[in-house]
This record gives sequence, C-alpha cells and structure tokens, in this order.
Amino acid sequence: MNSKKSHEVQAMSEVVASLAQRCRVKQVIDVGSGKGYLCSFLSLRYGLQVYGIDSSSVNTHGAQERNRKLKKYSRAYQRHSKANRTPTVVPPSGQEDLEDIAPGEREKEDMVKMSGDAEKEEGKGRRDGEAQTNTTGLTDRNEEDAMTSLTSAILLEDNSLPELDQSDPASAPEEPFLSALCVGMVEPTSPRVPPSELSLEERERRKRENLDRKARSWVNSGGMGSGMLYSPLTSYVTAETELKEIIGELEDAVMVGLHTCGDLAPSTLRMFVAKRELLSVCSVGCCYHLLSEEFDPTRQGHYMARGERKECPSSSVCGFPLSGYLREQSWFCGRNARMSACLALERVSKGQGIQMESLFYRAVLHVILRDHYSSFKSEKRVGNVYSKATSFVDYVWRALRRLELDGSKLSDGVIQGYHDTYRPRMVEMEAFNMLKVTLAPCIEGLILLDRLCYLKEQEDVAFSTLVQLFDPLLSPRCYGVVGVKAPGTELS
Repeated sequence: MNSKKSHEVQAMSEVVASLAQRCRVKQVIDVGSGKGYLCSFLSLRYGLQVYGIDSSSVNTHGAQERNRKLKKYSRAYQRHSKANRTPTVVPPSGQEDLEDIAPGEREKEDMVKMSGDAEKEEGKGRRDGEAQTNTTGLTDRNEEDAMTSLTSAILLEDNSLPELDQSDPASAPEEPFLSALCVGMVEPTSPRVPPSELSLEERERRKRENLDRKARSWVNSGGMGSGMLYSPLTSYVTAETELKEIIGELEDAVMVGLHTCGDLAPSTLRMFVAKRELLSVCSVGCCYHLLSEEFDPTRQGHYMARGERKECPSSSVCGFPLSGYLREQSWFCGRNARMSACLALERVSKGQGIQMESLFYRAVLHVILRDHYSSFKSEKRVGNVYSKATSFVDYVWRALRRLELDGSKLSDGVIQGYHDTYRPRMVEMEAFNMLKVTLAPCIEGLILLDRLCYLKEQEDVAFSTLVQLFDPLLSPRCYGVVGVKAPGTELS
C-alpha cells in the first residue's frame, strides 16, 4: 500500500473492528473492495471473517493474487515461529534486564524484512522491559519477530491516529466504537505537519515508532489468529440483491465501503437499511461527479427528448437526493457543482494546488471542438493525455486521435493560434477555479448530510453520525457515514 492507502486502511479498520465488537459480529462485507487492502487488513489484524465484493473481475483477480501471497507469508511466518520457538523465563519485577538476542538466533532472510533501525528499536524495547509475556511467564521472541515482520509488510507508513487498546478488558470503554469515533482521534489538538515538510530523520523515527507500536499491539491481541484471510467475490450488488445468494455462510455482519464510487455509496446505505442481517455500516464515498440525480433538469431534458419520463428510470437507483427530506423539495446539484465537490480545499490551501495548465488545455480544446466539429460530443473520453504531451499542439493532436476525429481540418498553426488567443484569459480561469475550490466543502457537505439524514429517517437505526476518518491532506474524501441498528433488529 502507498502512504495514502495505508493511512485510510488503518484508520477505517479500527472503526470497523469497533463496530463489529459493538454489534457482537465476526463477519464484515466490504462493497467495492477493489484489490482487498481493507479486507486483508481487517482479517489479519482483527481476525474478522471478511467478504470483499467488487463488480470488476479484474479487481477480484488482483485481490485473489494478493490474498494468495499474504497467505503464503502468513503460513511461512507461523512455521518459522513454531520451528524456532525459544521461550525465555522473565525475571521478577525490577530485574527485567533481558539479554540481547545473539545474531545467529535471528532469522536473517525473512520473506518480508524489517529495516535495521526498526530491529534496533525493537531490541531497545526488550532491554527496557517491554517484552510481551504469556500466562506462564514466558516470552516467545521468535514468534514476536515473525508477527512484527509480517505486520511491517502491511503497515508501511506513519499514522498518527491512536490505537484502540483492547488487551485490557477492564480499561475498555463501554462503547468502544464510540471511542473510535471520538473527536480527539480525528482532530488532533496541534496542527498536523505535512509529511513533505518533515525531515528525513523525523519521518524515519515516526515510521519506526509506528511499526513497533503496531507489532506489539498485534502480538497482544493474538496476532494472526487462525491465519484466516478474506473471500473476494465478483458481483454487482444493489439494495435488491439477496446477499445470501452471494455469500452462502452469511451471518449478521457489518457493511463497509472505502471510497465507493458514485452511486455505490448511497447504494451501500440502502443495502444496510434493507437487509436485516446488516447491523452496522461505515461508508466513505467518492467521485461525486458520477452520482445520478433524480431531479436534475438536464436529465429530465434528456428523457423528455426521447419521449420518456422526467425523472430517473427508478428513484431507488438515483444517488442524490437520498433522504426523504430533500426528495420532497426536489433538490438537485448538477454536474458542475458535483465536480466542484470533488476538489480538495485543504490541499490547495497548502500550495498543492490545481493543475491549472491542464485545465486550460482542456478548456481551449473544447473551444476547438465547438468551432470545427459542431459542438462534438462523444462517448469516448480524452483521458490523461496532458501528462504525455510536450506542448499544447501535441496535446490537441493526441486528444483528436483519442476521440477518433479527422485531423485534416486543423493545422499546427491554427491550433497554436487558439492557444495564443486564450492564454491572456488564463487568470480568469484561475479565479473561477479558486471560487469552485472555496465552495467545494459546502457542496460536499450537502451530499454527505443528505446521506446522514437518510439514516436518521430510518426507525430501526439507533445511532448514526458523520465523522472525519482521515487526514484531508492525505485523503481529501475523508468523511464517513456510520450507522448502527437498534438491538433486536438482527436475525434470530
């Protein structure tokens, strides 16, 4: 996982595990699971039985391959742990000065190798009396090494979010899932310094501390447990889908969705409400521009032109509005507003900005298409040709080939003329896009509150909230909709 995905998986899995504990369930259903990053972490870290459902067979195949490799590493470390088990008696309190492990006792060729600095930190922890013990007063160093190494293979980057300590039942809060959603967890009291502004030494120090902490916590909680991983499944699901037809061993479960695209996020909430076996939900959506809208006038005009009804073919499949409150008022956003909701104000405010030249190229290309191709519209997309283009002229030629248009109508001189004509107006585009960025949180807030309102309208949903799960600089779509059904709604 890259740093962004690692941050998202760690933060969300903690909340999901707390929801599973709150609802006393062991099954998790991940909708739009992709390559299974969240699924495998939930299974390995928390011992949950996870089913990952994705409509793309390519993603499912990738998840199965990743699953196979993780199983291979898991079994190898378990064999390594059993074959090299060397229990050591822990001295009485005050005499915890453990001897260093001799170099020959440590496996030098682990399948997933920790950094040398991380091993030094681990050794220092043992000398300070931080070794983990079992009920017989013994400590298994090699097993801890194996657990730590496998964890380091999954957790690659620093994450400042605190760890739920479930090793001491007496100190656990009555509502652990609420503690996972606490304000202090997602809103640090001190401003977060972006990773790019940290020194190399500080980044390495944080990474070592994070790996050490996660490894110790994993050993405390039983580590790999039974070694069970998750089950990737290929299927297109909606609120009408019978989950039992997809999952033969379906039990009461928590439904999750990490960056479910477009209409899949509201569909996840509809499934949660419609299926009695789903006791809780945690949904983080994205790609608002791909949402379908029930009352969008442009959609209505499209259907009217074809002699059809003015609304969506079925209001149950439209992504916005979801709540009865906004549906009664026929609310709509429109594509431009939904596109604006996808912008990242926090990143722009930190100088990470929008690729303004790329937007300028695309805008001028649109003018060329309007003037020479009769407001050409195509099912094909231009895509990311900007990153490959060496100039605006090259960009236009690449775009025309992608759209399969006749280039004989244009020449290099004509194309460059468009660029030179509109270049002075680029400052207007910058101002317009900054206005869009400023309004982005308002539009995103409307979409998210509509989803929260939908859950609050359901009689059997006892608890629902909107919570910031991620650092918006790392993951701009950082808000999750969480819901828990009232006791007694589960299957007997």
